[in-house]
Amino acid sequence: MKTTAPEILLPHRATLGEGPVWDVYHRSFLWVDIMGKALHEYIPHLGQHQVRDLPQMPGAAALLPNGDFLLALQNGLAFMDRQTGALEPLADPEAGKPNNRFNDGKCDPQGRFWAGTMSLDETPEAGSLYRLDTDRSLHHMVGGVSISNGLAWNEAADTLYYIDTPLCAVTAFDYNPGTGEITNRREAFAIDPGEGYPDGMCIDREGMLWIAHWGGWQVARWNPHTGKKLAEIRLPAAHITSCCFGGETLSDLYITSARAGLSDSELMDQPEAGAVFVVRNCAPGGWAPDRFGESPGQ
Repeated sequence: MKTTAPEILLPHRATLGEGPVWDVYHRSFLWVDIMGKALHEYIPHLGQHQVRDLPQMPGAAALLPNGDFLLALQNGLAFMDRQTGALEPLADPEAGKPNNRFNDGKCDPQGRFWAGTMSLDETPEAGSLYRLDTDRSLHHMVGGVSISNGLAWNEAADTLYYIDTPLCAVTAFDYNPGTGEITNRREAFAIDPGEGYPDGMCIDREGMLWIAHWGGWQVARWNPHTGKKLAEIRLPAAHITSCCFGGETLSDLYITSARAGLSDSELMDQPEAGAVFVVRNCAPGGWAPDRFGESPGQ
């Protein structure tokens, strides 16, 4: 498949950019800088960039129907008022694990929020994956996770794809949309570490997975049924962290990256590291992000 060349969205460079999400209602792009402790929002048609400083490291942000945010923070989950920035803590399932933090997260098609944890020093199998239901009850879903990352559901909402980065694979679960339960864990396909380690991901309108490759200088499109790599987008930064579809027709691919983990000499060679990239008209495009508490048809 042919794609346009990646563009740099704006001059800002994040230390550890992550958690990209397109806000259809506000026609804006959101992402977090984990180490910079900030939630960023950029409105392309206005050229406006807003930075909301946070008291803790954020791993991901999701949207609420009223425009507010749901954040996965270092010390638990919280609502954030879009206008005032006020935080309302919801749950901190790992209060007894001060060396852990939340990382990537995303809402499922039924409006539940999923987010995983990891150790600050990347201790293997120290994290977990959790599900926050719309009644605010929290459920432990997967244990023994090392670096909890990408999440994606297929259009039929019967399969959850999940990335625990050091496994160098995409894991699949049977997903019950009525209950949010997952069963039948299996490896969908493995990824050669030479491609870079799988990080964040999204799914397109044809059910193919777009995966950001940490250390791989690329976002790649993969067939989750065959494990075949279908396409790649090369980028001028090694540490590519995540991606999502956005724009007026949800056909632009937004890509986050990081400066963290690079030496001074590597940063000299990668001045674009930490930038947000966008690939216009990246067929076949994707879906509007699901919002917390909003079920299909709402």
